Amino acid sequence: MRNRRIAALVGAAALAGAVGLLPLPAAQATPSAPVPPAASDFQKVTLNDRPGEPMALAVLPDRRVLHTARTGEVRIHDPKSGVNFLAADLKKSPAGLYQHDEEGVQGIAVDPGFAKNHWVYLYYSPRLDTPMDDPATAGVNEGDAPQFGTAEEFAAYKGVTRLSRFKLVGNKLAYATEQKILDVPADRGICCHVGGKIDFDGKGNLFLSTGDDTNPFASDGYAPLDDRPGRNPAYDARRTAGNTDDLRGKVLRIKVGRDGGYVVPKGNLFAPGTPRTRPEIYAMGLRNPFRFAVDDRTGEVYLGDYSPDANNANPDRGPAGQGRWMVIDRPANYGWPFCVTRDLPYQDHDFATQTSSGAFDCAKPVNDSRHNTGRSVLPPVTDAEIVYGYGASDTFPELGTGGIGPMGGPAYRYDKRNTAENRWPAYFDGKPLFYEWTRDQVKAITLGGRNEVRKIEDAIPSITTDGPIDAEFGPDGALYVLEYGTGYFAELPEAQLSRIDFTRGNRTPEPQVAADVLNGTGPLTVRFSSAGTKDADGDALRYAWDFDADGTVDSREANPTYTFTRNAVFDATLKVTDSTGRSASASVPIVVGNKAPVVSLTTDPAPHGGAVFHWGDTVTWQVYVTDDQPVDCSKVTVSFILGHDSHGHPLSSSNGCSGSFQTFVDGGHSGADGLKAVFNATYQDSPPDGLPSLSGSAEVALTPAD
Repeated sequence: MRNRRIAALVGAAALAGAVGLLPLPAAQATPSAPVPPAASDFQKVTLNDRPGEPMALAVLPDRRVLHTARTGEVRIHDPKSGVNFLAADLKKSPAGLYQHDEEGVQGIAVDPGFAKNHWVYLYYSPRLDTPMDDPATAGVNEGDAPQFGTAEEFAAYKGVTRLSRFKLVGNKLAYATEQKILDVPADRGICCHVGGKIDFDGKGNLFLSTGDDTNPFASDGYAPLDDRPGRNPAYDARRTAGNTDDLRGKVLRIKVGRDGGYVVPKGNLFAPGTPRTRPEIYAMGLRNPFRFAVDDRTGEVYLGDYSPDANNANPDRGPAGQGRWMVIDRPANYGWPFCVTRDLPYQDHDFATQTSSGAFDCAKPVNDSRHNTGRSVLPPVTDAEIVYGYGASDTFPELGTGGIGPMGGPAYRYDKRNTAENRWPAYFDGKPLFYEWTRDQVKAITLGGRNEVRKIEDAIPSITTDGPIDAEFGPDGALYVLEYGTGYFAELPEAQLSRIDFTRGNRTPEPQVAADVLNGTGPLTVRFSSAGTKDADGDALRYAWDFDADGTVDSREANPTYTFTRNAVFDATLKVTDSTGRSASASVPIVVGNKAPVVSLTTDPAPHGGAVFHWGDTVTWQVYVTDDQPVDCSKVTVSFILGHDSHGHPLSSSNGCSGSFQTFVDGGHSGADGLKAVFNATYQDSPPDGLPSLSGSAEVALTPAD
């Protein structure tokens, strides 16, 4: 097994120096280095600025863009009309949708033969019969799995995360066509790490990333190895990521059958029939491999893996948090939860005695957990190409400092036959992208012949992305990006689906839409505005409004007025086209027949009421809702979230208009800077038949005095 060194840049420099000592023919010219494009040559075009809580995207051959929300919605952007249609809502599918912590809808992908078979793949959590919170029992959440208990108590929360495929018929996913391919075990009712990216190689093999499904919050930011009797197994990552007989904490590689199901292709980590192993495993030892991409040309997998949260190394526990980016060009074990790299082991910590017995052997890791069902001796650890922490990296200073949220992005492949005006230039050919969710970065990586990192550079330095959570190059050669925004488990103001174009002269117009009324009872007269719409080139613009999202133009005025007479939700869309034919769209939702509730939230201690807040305090809260329908307090949900940097960890939730939480900091964040106790209240109303419920929310963040 190879041992990649993360100091490859230093080795490459040394090699270059050695080569420089050799005599060169006098007439030999030194080839000039490729010149990167100017930063101003890129433009971001928003395709959907209301994508829900965005998770994943997939670009179709005709440039329609599928994108998922964790809460069940699958939307499809149509570039011809500019409309974002609702393709599916898995909450309403026959299997239903389970949501708790991170579960819901995750990855989405398009079959390589989509032009003929129309298959779309989804990785999601079917409802099953998992316990859920009963609003009638205030102060108790039956949906939370016990932290300590018996095997029988834990068994009620055993579930799966499902890989299925559906036919896309027009702009709708047909539920009845679902073919179940693979179920990955899940310990529900407790956080975290679902993973869930789907991609294909050039041979049609399907790759799926799965998280370690392990709670990290009681491990002080180091490796979760807690296998004490009576402890929920979800606190031990050795049962999943370090288990050769478990599908979690892995990259899986399979070949999907004609009628669903799958076979295992040759060349995975364990040959079929190997005792106590799963042949689907291509790479193991991963914590939360949230995003990756497969290079169609080489078959290599570019993957980012999240790290635990320790800010500093501890000789009794292990290294500080380290994000990883790797090129998986053959089956491998990447070490979690035993090692970060071959030179960065964790300590074998006994949670019962709170003592450590020494560092794990990264050349021959041994899994002796009581929950391990696989081999005890594991393959040696393979190093990632990039390893970085919270602070500045001596090896990779281009990554800066901040949180750790590595995402493995696609490699661009320049096609000289592609004549799309927005295609990326040849400069990026063969360079995989690395995007950082917490640092709002999109980097391009230049690799050497042995996949050593030779250069890291800003790919789109003039473009701002806010929490990039998925990215894919489309058939036009442009980069499509899904941005999560800054916040916690909600549709955030910054969230959007966008397209990053390389511009050749002319630029795409930038539409803006607004409405004086967004919801109310019918008939509802709405004044629409395109104020703020601009074109960088000063081109004359044509306006086309589609008020009812049926694909038909209803008005060509810049600022029309329209009266809605039918109760429904109307996604009023404006498409703006310049004199060169470049176009973009924006939309605003109008709900006729229902009015959104208004929610307010107060806490005691209050953030500005003079009371001092300390961790461990019991914070009482009160929610006030006004609505045009009768208010049902059982539909009020209040979540207690541990805010950390630019993200949050949900620790508890409750239902009702009043209640309390005892605040705490889990072991994984103890001593960390920038922590807040965040309380988020949401309410969904009960509308008349045929109308969707509308929601309102309010949030309070308490900063501790100690």
